[in-house]
Amino acid sequence: MELSFLNNLSPQLHTFFLAMLPIGETRVAIPVALENFHLPIWQAFTFSVLGSFVPAILIIYFIGPVSAWLIRNFKTAAKFFNWLFDRTRKKFAGKYETWGKLALMIFVAIPLPATGVWTGSLAAWLFAIDKKSSLIYIGLGTFISGIIVTIITLGIKNIFNLI
Repeated sequence: MELSFLNNLSPQLHTFFLAMLPIGETRVAIPVALENFHLPIWQAFTFSVLGSFVPAILIIYFIGPVSAWLIRNFKTAAKFFNWLFDRTRKKFAGKYETWGKLALMIFVAIPLPATGVWTGSLAAWLFAIDKKSSLIYIGLGTFISGIIVTIITLGIKNIFNLI
């Protein structure tokens, strides 16, 4: 499959779409925007945070109806969603019981694999956190994650400049 159409996107849109990916989010998009695209810090941060947040809206509003339809119509979908939901519950349940909605924000804010917007949004849906609160706490977590990744990226860059 040819993805050459991506070459025509601006660095800002590249950053935005890279941030939407479940593996990337801010932890990949910000360093790429700063180091590869040489975007100003404010643009790298803004397009990464906004791009990371878009999947939250889609997941929170559509995962229920989409997963229900897939489970009804495809046997393998039931196995996949059972695995995914069980995995997410195990990762998030204790934190949510202890910290409530703040756990959602903290979970999204930590820029490590298996945390972030995608997993946090799924957890918010699984734990039936109301949509408005979910989006607020996920948005705050995404903002904090962006700050952490930007600071780490700039710190590492400055360390390498000194060497």
